[in-house]
Amino acid sequence: MSIKTYADAGVSIDKGDKFAQFVASIKSKAVSKSIGGFAGGIELDIAKYKNPVLLSTTDGVGTKLLLTREFGIYDTIGIDLVAMSVNDLIVCGAEPLNFLDYIACGKINDKILKEIIKGVVKGCEESDCILVGGETAEMPDVYSEEDYDLAGFCVGIVEKDKMLPKKNEIKRGDVILGLPSSGIHSNGLSLARKVITEKDKLGRATLLKPTKIYVKQLKKLIATGMVLAAAHITGGGLEGNFNRTIPNNVRAAFNYSSWKTPDIFKKIMKDGGISEPEMRKVFNMGIGIALVSHKENVNTLLSVARKEGFDLIVIGDLK
Repeated sequence: MSIKTYADAGVSIDKGDKFAQFVASIKSKAVSKSIGGFAGGIELDIAKYKNPVLLSTTDGVGTKLLLTREFGIYDTIGIDLVAMSVNDLIVCGAEPLNFLDYIACGKINDKILKEIIKGVVKGCEESDCILVGGETAEMPDVYSEEDYDLAGFCVGIVEKDKMLPKKNEIKRGDVILGLPSSGIHSNGLSLARKVITEKDKLGRATLLKPTKIYVKQLKKLIATGMVLAAAHITGGGLEGNFNRTIPNNVRAAFNYSSWKTPDIFKKIMKDGGISEPEMRKVFNMGIGIALVSHKENVNTLLSVARKEGFDLIVIGDLK
């Protein structure tokens, strides 16, 4: 075969450019008009900050993307991509500002990529974040034509003295509260996909439910000044992630019967014969965010949640 052009080698610059133009044309407050340049950004209003701190996060969606190919459903994985980064920012007290995506593939498929980016935009809308740019890399010698991978990057801002966790204020007797998860989110899929067989289409389809975005809920709670720490429950489970936010002189005592474990986790446990300790180590088990507050402030936080229309549960305390 004679290779005389980049297209002959498997890379289409024209398709990449057209996809970038499509992203720039999306009508949404969550899409920056600067898309298409060499860098993207937003105006930064620092007048309301005394000591602003910029925080950055990056993450992917793991092997969950294999399920999108299996079912031909691509419009939710972008929500997962945004969620994994913005949730990490908001638990630090940082308001997400801008987001960038990286899509690598063996061959640009306009239909699939457009569905993916629609999910990214929706995730940005849900988190009050702006999609300011990204990169689409066509790499035929690395990926097969059907393969693709995703990565996301996000920047947020927070006043230095409002950063979480506030470990010096956390003490024994403080209460642990939880925001429920929407399901498996984007962690533990390598195990879940092997436990729930391909014959069980309904069970595997449940795994595609997108990661919940907690930015707006946590903004309301953090604004009270009563949240001392918050943890995004991802790989490593509730204890593994929560323990990163508390000082060494206290320990978390969780009441696992205080919330309803989603059926998907019960199914994984039963179908795979997975032990409960292993399940708790790998999956969120129904809690997407865990946070700490002094006991005397708990009722206020619960009241805020009720007023705003979301669930907040007391799930334990610190010993």
